Amino acid sequence: MQPTTVSDATDAASPSKPQPGLYVVGTPIGNARDITLRALDTLRGADLIACEDTRVSRPFLRGFGVAASLLACHDHNEAEAARTIIAALEDGKVVALISDAGMPMVSDPGHRVVRAAIDAGHPVTIVPGPSAPLAALALSGLPSDRFLFAGFLPAKATERRRAISTLAAIDATLLLFEAPHRLVESLEDLAALLGARPAAVTRELTKRFEEARRGPLDELAAHYRAEGPPRGEIVIVVAPPDASAATVSDQDIDTALRAAMAGASVKEAAAEIAARFGRPRRAVYARALELKRTEAG
Repeated sequence: MQPTTVSDATDAASPSKPQPGLYVVGTPIGNARDITLRALDTLRGADLIACEDTRVSRPFLRGFGVAASLLACHDHNEAEAARTIIAALEDGKVVALISDAGMPMVSDPGHRVVRAAIDAGHPVTIVPGPSAPLAALALSGLPSDRFLFAGFLPAKATERRRAISTLAAIDATLLLFEAPHRLVESLEDLAALLGARPAAVTRELTKRFEEARRGPLDELAAHYRAEGPPRGEIVIVVAPPDASAATVSDQDIDTALRAAMAGASVKEAAAEIAARFGRPRRAVYARALELKRTEAG
């Protein structure tokens, strides 16, 4: 079988209408000129475009001469929208699925639609485009050979710290979305549970005021605590655990536990230190109890 070449692709000057099926199309995350030629061909040839918010997508699409009918597909109506999309596919239509920005289904709706199309036996094609997590990773300067996108951290402090604890020992760069008004609290919790790992706070990617602020987690937390929450869409990038953490001694653990217990309960301190050093939480908790008893006596 001969590999597909550029000459085999649709003629960019006079593209043909896409074949019937569902097309998952990536759209720009900020700069409209990041739209791909293939994405434009697909959107212009679509009979129906399912989008997260028609108020956001309509002016964007009109700016590129896209006149297809729009269907709202968001968290609150995705099951109903999926039925409408499947009906259109059964009629031999070309349906495109987009989000407000970036790749659909990356912390955006669309999974039910794609799953329903696959289960119904309809072709599903990806038309890739910009992605905020990958853009932030490339801009951060942190290791990119292994990474984990963990979406948004929980809004509630207890749940957020629990989520961070589960990420602590993962040997990969972490990518997190965050809202501006929760940035400081999240950075402070990340610093408390992960230590002063190198990190980057990126915002407004591909837009006029794009920014990447780099530094240890605790310094970033202090900066935004002093300066106030920034504007725009934010991606936090956190370096993986330092390989030297594996050589931390029991004495280092004891010292860290004593410092943590000075301002927190035994349970909270043990969770923090276990996460920071990648040790089993149960073992660290047992040691914390032993230290507490010894020092109380």
